[in-house]
Amino acid sequence: MSAGSHYTPYHPRWYRRRVSVWWWLQSRSYTGFVLRELTSVFVAFFALILLGEVRALGQGPDAYARFLARLRSPLFVTLDALSLAFLLFHSITWFNLAPTAMVVRVRGKRVPGLVIAGANYAAWIVLSAAVAAIVLRG
Repeated sequence: MSAGSHYTPYHPRWYRRRVSVWWWLQSRSYTGFVLRELTSVFVAFFALILLGEVRALGQGPDAYARFLARLRSPLFVTLDALSLAFLLFHSITWFNLAPTAMVVRVRGKRVPGLVIAGANYAAWIVLSAAVAAIVLRG
C-alpha cells in the first residue's frame, strides 16, 4: 500500500448480480458469439492434423499411409465432419462481421456492408475453386 492510502474496515461492497453459467443461452447473439469463440478449438484441431500430415509426409510413404489409415477411423471421420461444420460457421460469421470491423471509403463515401461481405464471399469461392482444381487435377 502506498503511504497516502489507508484501510477502511467498513468499505461498502460492490453489488454484483449473480450470473448463471448458461448466460450465453439467453440471447441468440450471445449464443452465436460463444459458438464462434468455440470454433477456435476446431481450427486448432485442423491445424494439428495438417502438421501431422506434413510430418508423416516427411517420414516417407509408409508413415504417410499409416497416417491416412488412422484418419479413416470413424472417430477421425466424425471429428473431421464436426470440424468442417464449425469451420464453415467460423468463416461465414467472419465474413458477416467484416463490414462492421472494416470501414471502407471510396471518394469519401462509405462502401455498403453488403458489398464488402459479397467481395469476401466471392474471393472465398474463387480461391476454393482454384484449390479444388489444383487438388483434383492430380
